[in-house]
Amino acid sequence: MFMFQLMLGNKCLISQAGIGISANTILLLFRVYTLLLNHSPKPTDLTTGHLALIHIVMLLNVIILMSPDLFESLNFRNDVKCKTLFFVSRVMRGLSIFTTCLLSVLQAITISPSSSWLATFKHKSKRFIFHILIFIWSLSLSFSSNVIFYTVTSSNMTNSNLLILSKYCSLFPMKSIITSLSFIMTIFRDVSFVGIMVLCSMYMVILLDKHQRQSKHLYSMSISLRPSPEKRATQTILLLVSFFVVLYSVDFIISCSSILLWEYDPIVLGVQSFMVNVYATVSPFVLISSDKRIISALQSMWLEVPLILTRR
Repeated sequence: MFMFQLMLGNKCLISQAGIGISANTILLLFRVYTLLLNHSPKPTDLTTGHLALIHIVMLLNVIILMSPDLFESLNFRNDVKCKTLFFVSRVMRGLSIFTTCLLSVLQAITISPSSSWLATFKHKSKRFIFHILIFIWSLSLSFSSNVIFYTVTSSNMTNSNLLILSKYCSLFPMKSIITSLSFIMTIFRDVSFVGIMVLCSMYMVILLDKHQRQSKHLYSMSISLRPSPEKRATQTILLLVSFFVVLYSVDFIISCSSILLWEYDPIVLGVQSFMVNVYATVSPFVLISSDKRIISALQSMWLEVPLILTRR
């Protein structure tokens, strides 16, 4: 019964990852198209495209780890595969945090009034965004490097202190000082970026509320009910950030308790994997549904399909 539940959980995770990869691929393709052909892309276009790419790699990683046949088909030693897959998983998780934080900062800068000190960054953000992405990649790679040294193949080790991460891969016990240092640095990094997200969200909520109150005095109710593109984009980012913070909090609690107790229950691990991948799966749908450019393009493609079929 337990094995059946575990297999069912793996199938659910693989199905979830498949849906997420499809949605993120659509978002990424439209962002690449926009960046290549549009002479005036929005500052958030590159960031959301980057987020979609990160989530594609993250979800592909999940499918490989959860599919024994796919894992074994990779023509590498199991030890190399474990180190690579969990290193990539840790890097992508960090990049997801960084990019979501960057997205909230960019949107806060975009809607800030001209009198605000943030307005000075409006024109600079487009020029420096590529450099910022390089910086967060370097930061995430350096923070995740310790995983390479402590990830091992379960079948090759008889140590009972191994922390089981999947069917094939485990985490070797680290020295207490290294564990403490890595734990503190990870917490500081994650709390700092989540804190920035929360502050930007609060700032955007205050600006939206202020704008809403001003609109009621200046316009009729019928006009004020029509949200501007900036307002719609801001509401989307607020929804994404709120969703991310809730899911991250659950993941953080499970991860901390597992590391401190040095014990991973397969069911708990499955729940954690599901919670982590929910954001990667849902975020592209939220971003696509709020972007009129993508919706219009998809509607046009959908209308052209019957015409193509009738011609054949």
